[in-house]
Amino acid sequence: MKSILFRFLSAALIGAAALTASPAQAAKVRVVTTLTDLADFARELGGDHVDVFSLATGVEDTHGVPMKPSFVPVMNRADLMVSVGFGCEHAFLPALLEASKNPRIQPGHPGYVDCSPGIAPLAVPTSTDHSEGDVHPYGNPHYMLDPVLAKTALRHIYEALVAFAPQYQADFTRNRDAYLAKLDAKIAQWQAEAKPLKGLQFIPYHEEWEYFAERFGMKVFGTIELKPGIDPTPRHIEQVITGMKAEHVSFVVREPQFPEKVPRLIAQKTGATLLKLPIMPGGVPHTDTYIEMMDFIIHTMVAAEAKRG
Repeated sequence: MKSILFRFLSAALIGAAALTASPAQAAKVRVVTTLTDLADFARELGGDHVDVFSLATGVEDTHGVPMKPSFVPVMNRADLMVSVGFGCEHAFLPALLEASKNPRIQPGHPGYVDCSPGIAPLAVPTSTDHSEGDVHPYGNPHYMLDPVLAKTALRHIYEALVAFAPQYQADFTRNRDAYLAKLDAKIAQWQAEAKPLKGLQFIPYHEEWEYFAERFGMKVFGTIELKPGIDPTPRHIEQVITGMKAEHVSFVVREPQFPEKVPRLIAQKTGATLLKLPIMPGGVPHTDTYIEMMDFIIHTMVAAEAKRG
């Protein structure tokens, strides 16, 4: 299947070889990101000096963004390729990078920006056996849901922009400082608003909320998935329901990329509140930016807890 996909993507690149950037486009730093939160950061930092394209739209599984032939010519022309790292994009990014035929953005080259260095990963597995599901050998890659850790991604993107286009460093620095001031103020606000959530337990579909929970003093009560990437069995669902009742778990979180049926059933059986929460900007309406997404998550949880109350 991989060879078929590679030939398909390569054909898309060959078909697009005649495309050239206009002078206006060529003057900008062409940034491709895997996910929408990284795209938002690149736009905030780069301002008018960047042209940013995200492979994801916000509603996909971060580990399995569908590969489209149209991605290949965009990546072929990219100056920077920005990824979350920790193997988050392992299922789609390597094949796209290979098909892009763009030496600038290959791993190990300056145009490839891995945002994970400096992050202390949670849940580094002791075994990567396939029987344990879609295990991430480098640890949980969903650190972007902790806004404090997300500043590490901002730093890596800023440094890559400056290295590629040093003539715009003053603008990039001004944009960075302004955005960090805004983000730091929001972090203080979110931490104050989230005080009613401290100590509460919730269960998501997938292992995506550990960093968020640690930042805001919440507890993750397992996952609806049997194992990473493996759908729940009836026995597992029964065990989850029994455990949630015993522990008085407050919320069931359904991320947009997963079906609603099982999370809704679990919420109904346990009395927990079902919440649909995004894991990246664009996952639900009115969350086009990272700050809007985090606002939505915090406000939705706090409102739900107040209603339970």
